Formats: sequence, structure tokens, C-alpha cells
Amino acid sequence: MYVALVPNRNSPPAYLLREGYREDGKVKSRTLANLSHWPLAKIERLRHVLRDEVLSSTAEGLTMLRSLPHGHVAAVLGIARKIGLDRLLAAGQASARLATLVLAMILARVIDPASKLATARQLDATTATSSLGPLLELGTVSEQELYAALDWLLSQQSRIESRLAQRHLSQGTLVLYDVSSTYFEGRTCPLARRGYSRDGKRDKLQIIFGLLCASDGCPVAVEVFEGNTGDPSTLAAQVAKLKQRFHLDHVVLVGDRGMITEARVETVLKPAGLDWITALRAPTIRTLLEQGAFQLSLFDERDLAEVTSADFPDDRLVVCRNPWLAAERARKRLDLLAATEADLRKVAKAVARKTKPLRGADKIGLAAGAVLNRHKVAKHFILTITDDTFGFDRNTEAIEAEGRLDGFYVIRTNLDKTTLATSDVVRVYKSLSQAERAFRSIKTVDLEIRPIHHRLSDRVRAHVLLCMLAYYLEWHMRQALAPILFDDHQRAEAAAARSSIVAPAQPKAARRKAATKRTADGLQVHSFQSLLAELATFTRNTMAMAAAPRDTFLLYPQPTPIQLRAFELLAVQPRL
Repeated sequence: MYVALVPNRNSPPAYLLREGYREDGKVKSRTLANLSHWPLAKIERLRHVLRDEVLSSTAEGLTMLRSLPHGHVAAVLGIARKIGLDRLLAAGQASARLATLVLAMILARVIDPASKLATARQLDATTATSSLGPLLELGTVSEQELYAALDWLLSQQSRIESRLAQRHLSQGTLVLYDVSSTYFEGRTCPLARRGYSRDGKRDKLQIIFGLLCASDGCPVAVEVFEGNTGDPSTLAAQVAKLKQRFHLDHVVLVGDRGMITEARVETVLKPAGLDWITALRAPTIRTLLEQGAFQLSLFDERDLAEVTSADFPDDRLVVCRNPWLAAERARKRLDLLAATEADLRKVAKAVARKTKPLRGADKIGLAAGAVLNRHKVAKHFILTITDDTFGFDRNTEAIEAEGRLDGFYVIRTNLDKTTLATSDVVRVYKSLSQAERAFRSIKTVDLEIRPIHHRLSDRVRAHVLLCMLAYYLEWHMRQALAPILFDDHQRAEAAAARSSIVAPAQPKAARRKAATKRTADGLQVHSFQSLLAELATFTRNTMAMAAAPRDTFLLYPQPTPIQLRAFELLAVQPRL
């Protein structure tokens, strides 16, 4: 860093604070500040400081007025502007401040997820914990202002999602749809109900939310439902959204076996004229086997086959057997059986003990039933219960019958072979894992949608929409940063290298990074969150000369190699 004297033909020379750097092997320079309005003595003192020379008095040196974490803000804000998220929000009928506050909340959700009160303090000029608030020139920020911006965001949901659909969906495209639940704090929100908890929080109220994604996992739309809504019941609203709001007459909807059921195919998808890809439930697969639609011996030397069935005359059925999945299910079953037997032995000891034994067939049955329900393996045990005795044995016939179908799954679609080949049917169905990854990021590891404390239904909907837009931003960042994250940045090559579409992909790049913790060029590999923390150490420093504290300018440190690589991959400038 140095002070340069730049001559001007028709005016006095300009004094510029400049920094030298390398780019593509070439030495370049950039201007950080124009110091022409400074007194010459002050400029000379700055030159001494930059040369690391001792000044005659400490009062003549530089003063750091404020230093804020900045690199992670530069990365997130740079990508938001690059993908047009700021312009997407600003296009709504609202004051510029409301749109800027929404943008700030989205960025803050990626950088440091927190409550709206904590977020307001993070953004406020006097209590800012990063450079985000100052960069967006937010000034004073209150919690109530954020709630007002949140309310405005919900009013713009249809417009925003329609614009995202225009970007990422088209006629004939694949659309991934999945639902999840998240538990709720409090009891006054009408959306919060008791239902099947995917979080294992049976004692908590919850909400259900469904996510529509493009085929590459990029989120496009989200919708919130009451916590006791069944997965299939959410499908009709998504079909209406695709056809009426997004004006897509022909798409292929991909959903899991619990979502696209036979009833929904007949009552929702077929009348709407949509194609679909889903899977069959285990009882239906067992029925196909009993009817002779496929033979187990067929899969001794292959792992997929397309079969037909009179029960599905207009559809294609692709039977797959994954030996890795079969081994895992067998292992898990044995573990559950062993754990259940250990608990049943405790019941047997309680019945057989001499002091205060457990008596009564009803009480013994309740105790045994609680054990069986804990591990969901009741069908694999035969119980013998009297008023004063208890015994149990494994139901080997049921265990063997279930084991025969370990690793088998059947994919169902109405698309013909000319539209989608057999292996592509499997590939597309397995892409649902992209939606599952979105739920993991939104719910836990990155964006932390919970705990939800909002009491109004619309506030909950706006909060979920905010988290989806934050994941939209994170998704784009992950695509660019994959080479220095533990993510597999050579996914296409790994998929092409595997022996079969049914077999698990061999993510060689991801495994190499996991084993060595280093990239190919020797840099440390990071998780998404640890990389943001590393970038945050690149600070934005407000400086002044001690003799003139009101004449401030900004100074930035030299980026570390990993920070420099991250900014290069994102193609953003850290000095905003």
C-alpha cells in the first residue's frame, strides 16, 4: 500500500492511496482513497506509517476508529447482487428501505441466523456486528421495522416465486417436490398442530412446509401448511401453483412414495395433465412379487429391470435392487431386533422377580407393547402373555419375508421410453436427494429455521419464505465454492464413472478432500459455515489520522490464500 502523486494536466496533482496486487500473474494496482483534500503534512505522515517508520510522536499516527468483520458480508452481498436478488426484491411496490431491509434479513440469515431482535441489533449502525448494516446504509434498525419488512415480503411472495420459476423452470422440465416439518415454540399460532414429527419432537406442535425445486435442487417456491396436514394433501396446491401461477402446462413432477400416491395420481395429476415419477410402497412391491411381475432370481446378475403389471396398465415400473442398501437394511433390522430383545428381557425379569412382580396380562401387555412400539418391530416378534408369565420369540418367517425384499424399490412413471430411458427414470427419481439437502440446510446446519417463535400465521409464512430465499442464495454460493468445500465438485464425473445408475455414486473428489482435508492446490477444505467464519476475519477498518479524526478512510487487510481463492471462485470484490 502506498501514496501516489498523480499529475493532472489542467489541475493540481492528485494524491491517491493505492494498493498493489497480483491478478493472473500480472502486477496491478487499485485506488482505495483520494487524499488530495488532505494537508501535505498529513499525507507525509501517512507515508511514514505505510513504510512502517517510527513517527516522532504517537499522536501523529493512524487511529482505527472501528473494525468490523467483512469478508463474509462481501461474499454474500456480492453473490446476491450477481444473481439479481436485490433487483428482484426492489421490483415490488414498496419503499426502497423495505426492500433493503428484506435483503439484509436474507443475508443475515446466511451469515448469522438469529431472532428478529438479534438481527436488528446486528444491522443497526451503533451495534452492528458486521459490515452488513453499514454497507447497506441502514442506519438505525428496529425490530418492528424488520417485522414490517417481513409483512411486505409475504405480500410479494407470488411475484417473487413467479420470477424464480421463469428463471429456473420451463415447459417439459422436471420439478422436485418434497415436504418436511419443523417444531414450533408456543401454542397460539393457528398453523401449529400436532402431527407426524420428522424431528422426533412428539411433545411439540409443528408446521409442515413444502418445497418446489428445479431438477438441480435450486429452490423456486415454498408453502406452509398446518402441522397435521398429510403429505399427499399438499400436492393439489402445488399443481395449481405450477399451472395457474407459473403457467407451466407440461412439467414432470417428481415426488416420493408418500407424496404421489395412487389416489393423488387419479384425482390430481391426471386431471391436470401432468407427468410424474414416484415410487411404490413396500406392500405394493410385495404384491407385485407374489403376482409374479418380477422374480428375485432376475437380480442375481443385474440391479434393475423394467417390468409390467396388470395393476398399472398405463405406467412403467422400474424395479431396482441396491445391494449396498440391502446390506444396510439388514444390519439395521438386526440392531433393532437386538435392542428390542434386550428391552423385552427387562419386562420378562419384571414378571419373574420375587419382589413386587409385574402381574396381570393387561399390564404385561402394555409394558411389552411400549417396547415394541419404540423400535417399530412388533411384526417380528411372537409374544406369549398370561397373568403371571411372559415369553417372546422372533417371528423368523416374517423376518425372512421382509429380508427377501431388502434393497428393492420400484419406480413408477407415466413417461414413455422415447421421453425418458429406463436408467434416466432412476436418475431423476434419485435427484430428490437435492430437495432433502435443501431441508437439511434450511432446518439445521446453515439457516436454522427453528426455533419459530412467531404467533401470527402470516409471520410464520413470511419467516419460512425468508429462509427459502436465504437457501436460494446459499445454493448459488455452494455451486461456486464447491472446490474448496467438502461438497463433491466433480459430481457429473462421479456419476458417469459408476458401474450402474442404481449403485451409489463414487464421489472421488469429495472423498479425497475428506481424507486429506486439503484441496488439490493445498488449501484447507471447509464446510460452508467454517468458510464464512474464515472470510469474516477479513475486516473493514475505518481509519483516521490522530491529528484529524474526522477525516476517515477505509483500510482492508491482505486476504489470506483461502480468502483470496473464495473471492475468485465467487467472482466478487471484497473491498466494497
